[in-house]
Amino acid sequence: MIPIRVLVVDDSATMRGLISLALRRDPEIEVVGTASNPLTARDAIKTHNPDVITLDVEMPGMNGLDFLKKIVRLRPTPVIMVSNLTGAGTETAIEAMQIGAVDCIAKPAPGDLQPFAELPRIVKAAAGARVRPRSVLNADAKSRDQRRPFVATYEPDGRMLAIGSSTGGVEALSALISQLPENCPPTAIVQHMPPDFTASLAARLDRLNAPKVKEAYDGAPLETGCVYIAPGGTKHLEVEENHGLRCRLRAGPPVSGHSPSVDALFTSVAQVAKANAIGVILTGMGRDGAQGLLAMRQAGARTIGQDEATSLIYGMPRAAFEIGAVERQLPLDRIANAVLVMTNLRGRPGRENECHSQTS
Repeated sequence: MIPIRVLVVDDSATMRGLISLALRRDPEIEVVGTASNPLTARDAIKTHNPDVITLDVEMPGMNGLDFLKKIVRLRPTPVIMVSNLTGAGTETAIEAMQIGAVDCIAKPAPGDLQPFAELPRIVKAAAGARVRPRSVLNADAKSRDQRRPFVATYEPDGRMLAIGSSTGGVEALSALISQLPENCPPTAIVQHMPPDFTASLAARLDRLNAPKVKEAYDGAPLETGCVYIAPGGTKHLEVEENHGLRCRLRAGPPVSGHSPSVDALFTSVAQVAKANAIGVILTGMGRDGAQGLLAMRQAGARTIGQDEATSLIYGMPRAAFEIGAVERQLPLDRIANAVLVMTNLRGRPGRENECHSQTS
């Protein structure tokens, strides 16, 4: 087996050493070089042609965001952002993933006995990602008019929306939520991310989009126009009936290898909301969400999976599609419109057929 070739970019010699050590423990990964700044990293990329790059968020001379934009534009390569667990660091990492970074990982806290233990798994997932040349857009500069959904007149019918995503999900969620109106269906999301990153993701999506986006809290009411993102960590986001649908954060072991788990969210929606829900599974590695989405479909909910062509990693959507959990498979830029058509109280005859025509 040919090992995955990784270039490590960080201005800290200590961090370069820790990252390299964690990666070299895996025989399927080879660290082909390290760099302390973007200038030397640029030369190292030309010399070593890495399969994956780990990139520090904050570096002297040129920060990680500016360098990432150059990589995305000139030499598309899977990039994993390495960030401090600080407000500025996490916010920049979220912005980087919207630009095109595949994933992010937190730098270890003092006293961490297993620094970067998850990095080899993340590198392997990143190596299989579809990274395409793209123009780098400033999301803050895009007006809401440019991102207006295809449904011209929307009145929610009371059904809720549940979304699951993993690797590549930040970019996918950004694209999907940007097309939802201010009065979007009540929405609950599980995105696999490290602790402390989900608050920054929610804040950024809230700032850039029409719906209210928040990190979920226990007892939060699922209301029209509100989008809740599960906190990264050790608790599952589920839905319960308590004078209306509410978020419940439940401590428990990982489900399908994750906590929070997409399967845990979808299964609770199937049990509580039944047919009054839409389930969407987006890009990500593994199978989390497949069984839960199947339970939703069997309970009468409508279900959508992101198609292979637009998925950064067609793992979770593929697993769901193969077991019959996906009613409709669509490219990312058509999913929001399909959701709005399915939940529009004022839908016009014939629009459902338009959505079916987009099925792949």
